[in-house]
Amino acid sequence: MGTDLFERRVVISGVGQSVIGRQVDRSGLALTIDAILAAVEDAGRGLAMFPGGGVANLPGYANGNLYEVQDALGITTTWRQGIVEGMSLPFYGPAQAVATGQARHAVIWRTVKEGSASRNAGGRPAYGSTKPAAEGPLAWLLPVGMLSPVCQVAPYAARYMHDYGVTREQLAWIPVTQRAHAALNPDAVYTSPLTVGDYLAARMISSPICLYDCDVPADGATAIVVSAAETGPDLRAPVRIEAMAGVVEGRPSWEQWEDMGRVGYGAAAAMWARTDLRPGDVDVAQLYDGFTIEAVWWLEAMGFCGTGEAGAFVDGGTRIALGGELPLNTWGGQLSGGRLHAAFGHTAEAVRQLRGEAGHRQVAGAEVAAVTNVGGFEAGAALLTRW
Repeated sequence: MGTDLFERRVVISGVGQSVIGRQVDRSGLALTIDAILAAVEDAGRGLAMFPGGGVANLPGYANGNLYEVQDALGITTTWRQGIVEGMSLPFYGPAQAVATGQARHAVIWRTVKEGSASRNAGGRPAYGSTKPAAEGPLAWLLPVGMLSPVCQVAPYAARYMHDYGVTREQLAWIPVTQRAHAALNPDAVYTSPLTVGDYLAARMISSPICLYDCDVPADGATAIVVSAAETGPDLRAPVRIEAMAGVVEGRPSWEQWEDMGRVGYGAAAAMWARTDLRPGDVDVAQLYDGFTIEAVWWLEAMGFCGTGEAGAFVDGGTRIALGGELPLNTWGGQLSGGRLHAAFGHTAEAVRQLRGEAGHRQVAGAEVAAVTNVGGFEAGAALLTRW
């Protein structure tokens, strides 16, 4: 594979996070500034926000406004972007800007206050619940109460498990193993031991998805800095972007998706087409896990196992544990580490693993990390490699 791909002209040069917790008594802007300052000493010449104002009015979405952040940091920019949540990985747009010379360094961030929003609302925020009329996509979702993502994903999970004979006892090993990883992460929301028995006894949220299949609403901010690869020698510990892709497959509709048992295959295929590396070269996988089933789909879409084989692959937890064939979500993932959203937490952990800075959860000799985002008709996938 040639070196003329635009992502090869970019590196991830910094990551930073604010304090992370179930509820944090600080504003979204304050958390954002903390994360950005932690990610970069000099904010460089670019500024980006993910996502943009399109979702800022939803409960728990607490990004600092672009103007507020720029003013608070006292910087001038040559490029900026405010985007709504979408198919690609968070660093996709900034990487394009850097690769095309519009910026030399760019910082992108994601701030959530979903833990506090859940507390204030008496439960998990009901996305779209403030909409007065059923129109657009909501016309198909509101009448049947299908507002929460768990209600949208549950039919997919049920279909997948039916088609391939995957059991809850097998799927349990993903949250159980990731909880063990979270115990080694001082910033994780939940660190107490979790057993398969605990998982099976947990209350059902939307069958077959139970409490421990759901990511954990949290408060916190994550910032990522991308820089021109030519600046690499002057950076403390850059990480290369080997390949990445974002794809919308089929109809852009959760309730009209053509194949409910196969998710992420288009993005994964597009990514693998941009590199000579293969699934067997990946040392650690940070796969999107808004729900357990999404990590299952990504294991298959990325080629770590065959379609319908993920249940057997994760059974017993050995293969996906630290020291296993494919350590999965080594920071605890969103199921235990906290819902930091849109692969921001996954990317931060991938960078730390490749730098050898993951502490007691470090995967020895990690040189290639896979990162994925979302888990439906819209999806993004990337390979990051050691500098």
